[in-house]
Formats: sequence, C-alpha cells, structure tokens
Amino acid sequence: MAVLGSDMDTTGDSLSATWRLLWTTEKEQLFIIEKAYLFGTQTGDVLQVIDVEKKVLNNVITFPPDGVFFVRSNIEIASPQRVNFRFTSAVLRGKNWEVPLPPFGKGWFETVYLDDEIRVVKDIRGDYLVVERAPYQWTE
Repeated sequence: MAVLGSDMDTTGDSLSATWRLLWTTEKEQLFIIEKAYLFGTQTGDVLQVIDVEKKVLNNVITFPPDGVFFVRSNIEIASPQRVNFRFTSAVLRGKNWEVPLPPFGKGWFETVYLDDEIRVVKDIRGDYLVVERAPYQWTE
C-alpha cells in the first residue's frame, strides 16, 4: 500500500477530517483500549482530528457515554507525505469533571496512502495506523 501512495501528496486539504481508528500497532492506544474495563468503562471511538489549515491535530479516545481522553498537538507540514507534530496539552474528561495532564513528546507521521475513505499512516516509531473518515466531526 505504501508503494501505491508513494507519489501522492497526502498532506493537503484532504488530510483535514475526523478519522476513526480501524486498526493500529501503537502500543499506548492498544493498552488504553484493552484496559478501559479497569476503570469501569469501555472504549468508544478512537479518533484523529486533523485541521491542516489551523495546523492542529487532536488524538481522541472516547469512553461513552460522557468520557474522553484527548491530546492536542500543533502540526507542521514537512513534506508531501510527512507531518511533524508537538503535543501541547492533554485532558481526561468525564461528565462533570476534567483533569489536565502534562503533554509530552513530539514526532512525525507519514500518510503513506490516502483516498476518500481510508488513510494509512506510519509514524516515527514504525507503528502503523489504519483509519477511515468518520461519519461525523468531533469537537471539544
């Protein structure tokens, strides 16, 4: 699939969307998804919300009906396929409460394939992410 997308510009306006996780090798996301039951909940949608024009990326894990964990990031387009990011804040939120968490980290991801429905991403650690365009826009 990466070969199919090797000549594509995947960092333009078509990257801006709410993307819903279908599959990943990212250990942190898999841990949260698998261990949500320890907190008396289950994981809902796992999202990447990207706005290229505003240079913003939010990584979001929902815990229905009212919980969410999200990490805000600033992004910079580095090449036709690569986006650099720097985490700026993180929040764990419930129905009537919110806990700010310290952000940490920076890195990059490459969208190695992108069409109207699906996006395939490789990140700085060699992890992969397959996402689909969500049928809704996530907002804080």
